[in-house]
Amino acid sequence: MHSMLFLPTIYLLAAVIAVPLASRLGLGSVLGYLSAGVLIGLMPGLGEETRDLQHFAEFGVVMMLFIIGLELTPGALWAMRQRLVGLGGVQVVLTCMVFFVASSLFGLAWQTSLAIGLVLSLSSTAIVLQTLTEKGLVQTSGGRSVFAVLLTQDIAVIPFLALIPLLSVAAPVVFGPDGSIVLQTEDGAHHATLFENLPAWGVALATLATIAVVIAAGVFLTKPIFRYIHATRLREMFTALALLIVIGNAYVMTLLGLSPALGAFLAGVVLASSEFRHELESDIEPFKGLLLGLFFITVGASINFTALMAEPALMIGLACGLILLKGVVLFVLGFGFGLRRRELWLFTLALAQAGEFGFVLISFAGQQGVFTDALGNRLLLIITLSMLMTPMLFLAYDYLHKRFEGAKQTSEPDEIDHAGPVIIAGVGRFGQIVNRLVESSGFKTVVLDNNLKRIQLMRSFGYRAFLGDPTRPELLRAAGLRDARVLVVSLDDTEAGLRLVRHARKERPDIHIIARARDRGHVFALYEAGANDIVRELFDSSLRAGRYVLENVGMTEYEAAEAEQAFYAHDRMALKELAQLWKPDQDMASNEAYRKRVRELEKELELSLQALAEKKDSA
Repeated sequence: MHSMLFLPTIYLLAAVIAVPLASRLGLGSVLGYLSAGVLIGLMPGLGEETRDLQHFAEFGVVMMLFIIGLELTPGALWAMRQRLVGLGGVQVVLTCMVFFVASSLFGLAWQTSLAIGLVLSLSSTAIVLQTLTEKGLVQTSGGRSVFAVLLTQDIAVIPFLALIPLLSVAAPVVFGPDGSIVLQTEDGAHHATLFENLPAWGVALATLATIAVVIAAGVFLTKPIFRYIHATRLREMFTALALLIVIGNAYVMTLLGLSPALGAFLAGVVLASSEFRHELESDIEPFKGLLLGLFFITVGASINFTALMAEPALMIGLACGLILLKGVVLFVLGFGFGLRRRELWLFTLALAQAGEFGFVLISFAGQQGVFTDALGNRLLLIITLSMLMTPMLFLAYDYLHKRFEGAKQTSEPDEIDHAGPVIIAGVGRFGQIVNRLVESSGFKTVVLDNNLKRIQLMRSFGYRAFLGDPTRPELLRAAGLRDARVLVVSLDDTEAGLRLVRHARKERPDIHIIARARDRGHVFALYEAGANDIVRELFDSSLRAGRYVLENVGMTEYEAAEAEQAFYAHDRMALKELAQLWKPDQDMASNEAYRKRVRELEKELELSLQALAEKKDSA
């Protein structure tokens, strides 16, 4: 008999060992959690509690959808309607029909085959969204398409639950006095809902009314309740309120016979425009992470290794066949809806597995006599194996992305058919702002960068930009180096930037070169290479922040601006002096002459600013 603390200790220990290891190997946290679950499942005597624990851990999915809802205003959700209804709806129907046909080929009854199609048309919301978030892919075109399909699938669970009793091949469907379906279980009981005694039309109206009340409460009651909680000045009350909102909405949706995850998502969307959105998100995030991790562990631990070892080739083959068949459907569908290259591969590989809601549908279908126990157990194992393979699908996506996009970026540069007095080499955040200012002032620019994504982004906003390595002499000549008046060097690679400055100065001694620098050492190197104006990345923004500080500790805006200008002028003078003492082959900290002059210059700056303040006081 284990202590009540034994099982949590084992689960946490497995997670602490497996998840950091998987992350360090670049495999992602989801695969780490799943691996930890597999290890637990292999330990004798620890698998019995997994199913009960999984029901509790599914609240991680509920909280995840709540947080996603907080990121989507109603307007943003409405903008997704084409993906939700079109892409998501077609995916569910088409995938269901494909698996219906495939199952029928195995000689199963059409009712059973259709139920299998319903179950396997769903994907894993938990694993896919967690992995997309970790990889920063949620906001990409492919990521938004994946999310729209997952949300449609979650909504589709509701009609699926209503349809499955009609597919029973072992027991008759029971209808209520009003003609509505009564959801039977093995012992003859049915799932209680809030409005179960109403006629069908009454259930629909009451459900819509309840949802409207939930939305109205979120819109009108959240602000005064949060203000009331804020008055207590107890941090734990904010957390309690956040949990109450999520769990309460999930419970209400369960009473209506709807998906608790859908209820939490709806609550998140309602509160997305609230000023308390970030507070709610920060309070829920730790619970979501832990519960999702626990859910992934239970998925790994729920693998029936006895059944798997009895037919390993068949089970693994069916799981791979599921992924392959579903992947083909998704690829064709994504292509038809305009997804290409990277986004198409992301859409295909991310959704190719079966999902956790399949567990719910299989259990319910077994109670309704749609699936036999043997078929249900096999489907559970196939779904679990497909979910376990999902991190590998994302690794395949990373490989394909690097291979195809990398090949594209190293391809021949664009043919430059445009000239201007300003050449901008590198259009990251720095180069983009320079380009916007110069072009908006009426001067033509020639923009060069070897990052395909940046070039495509510039073009999508209507800016002309050319793909190619700015350090290549032939590309610079084609960009008009011979006639240009100004060259802006804002490359991320510091060594490449230095090479470009040296080459440009050698080819055009008279051209004005403006370069971006990372730090003082880089400033001195660029100065030696021949740059005219050198801008440190954070210098101007730091100087402005310092001015704001002075304004808020007693100085007037004019006095703070004067101090800022004095500091700026002194720093420019100091850099020119220190550049003469800088030695590229010696660290600045070990350069005694350099360090001595820095201390002297800092003292001069302090005296200069004090004199400026005294002058203001005397005036």
